[in-house]
Amino acid sequence: MHEECGVFALYGNGQIENPAEYAYLALYAMQHRGQQSCGIAVSNDGVIDCEKGMGLVSEVFSEDKLAKLSGQNITAHVLYSAKGASNIQSAQPIVMRYGKGRLCVATNGSLVNAKELRDLLAQNGAMFRSNSDAELIAQIVAKERMFCHSIEEAVKMTCENIKGAYSMVIMSPTKIVAARDPYGFRPLVLGKMPEGCYVVVSETCALNAIGAEFVRDIMPGEIVVIDESGARTYYQKENCERKICIFEYIYFARPDSVMDGVSIHGSRVNAGRLLARQHPVEADIVIGVPDSGLDAATGYARESGIPFGMGFVRNNYVGRTFIKPTQEQRSTSVGIKLNVLAENIKGKRVVMVDDSIVRGTTCADIIRLLKNAGAKEVHVRISSPTIHHPCFYGTDIPTREELTSNHHSVDELCEIIGADSLGFLDRDSLGELIGACSKTYCDACFTGDYPVE
Repeated sequence: MHEECGVFALYGNGQIENPAEYAYLALYAMQHRGQQSCGIAVSNDGVIDCEKGMGLVSEVFSEDKLAKLSGQNITAHVLYSAKGASNIQSAQPIVMRYGKGRLCVATNGSLVNAKELRDLLAQNGAMFRSNSDAELIAQIVAKERMFCHSIEEAVKMTCENIKGAYSMVIMSPTKIVAARDPYGFRPLVLGKMPEGCYVVVSETCALNAIGAEFVRDIMPGEIVVIDESGARTYYQKENCERKICIFEYIYFARPDSVMDGVSIHGSRVNAGRLLARQHPVEADIVIGVPDSGLDAATGYARESGIPFGMGFVRNNYVGRTFIKPTQEQRSTSVGIKLNVLAENIKGKRVVMVDDSIVRGTTCADIIRLLKNAGAKEVHVRISSPTIHHPCFYGTDIPTREELTSNHHSVDELCEIIGADSLGFLDRDSLGELIGACSKTYCDACFTGDYPVE
């Protein structure tokens, strides 16, 4: 279980003024995908310079730092790292000097054969500064490039050896190459600037932030090359089976993004509608836990006829509790993250909609806040099924032992968190969130059905 990240790349072709500022804006728009470190790398006359640091985008990059990053081709990254990997060595992009020059890698996802590949490279003399998949991929691309005619050919050879989830951008001094794994676990989007230059981002919300036009999703198993002649498909693997992470729609992505043609906001509203049908209850108000619970709460209210209201004021400067690296940090941040609007809650039967229950501690803390504010009843509705399995494709879902649904029934969990009733989204209705007629998504964290062994 490694990262949940956001990637960005821009090929300026001499047409963009201050391109590093566009990278900053794009990363800022994708800050929700990673809040522990960030970085921007620029290519200028064959030299790749990189600035990265620990913390939020606004904390790491000042105007002075951005002004020093001169170069038309850019790769950038925001990172949430797994427990024990929160350090500057794991921050991306990874810049490498090798026999044929320099290259830069930024990736989102997690490789399932990383240890095998790392051990093989180490046996042949490779040295690693971190345990990140991005550095491993950079090592493989550099190795393959020594025997290939182009960087895109080296990326293709690399993709034939790595297994798991990866949506990545690779920058050489003259090109940018984007690649998505054959299952499309993680999103990757191609956009176009008004000046005619191309960008690659993890989410469409980043395109909006920099005024870029959406071109299309990069397809599962596709390798796209961007250079002075434009953007083109270099390789498309045949018979790819789309398995985008369903948690992108439930939790990770920003609601104003569109992934593989599906509105994130719309999918969450659908989840709320389904919850209202599957778990109806008599109540006075429906509230959502900010932010991803709000859209589902709207859907629940519309379907049930119970009025929607604001239950919380959120402090937007506190990071997500689900992806805090330690339990102590998660518990501490809940109290300063949310304040209850007592005037909307006091004396009322409340339906509280949230996106997931992982360990259960955060949900219990929030219910306690509501009842302390005078809520008569708190009925919890979760816009995802019960989670039973870890993720090996880039989402930091804990081990089976830490997942509370593996130790308690729904009724037991309801009592533990202090709710008056508890309902989860039916696992069989996940496809209805995104209008999928077939299972074009990965739900391994709910089912244990892993697309890649």
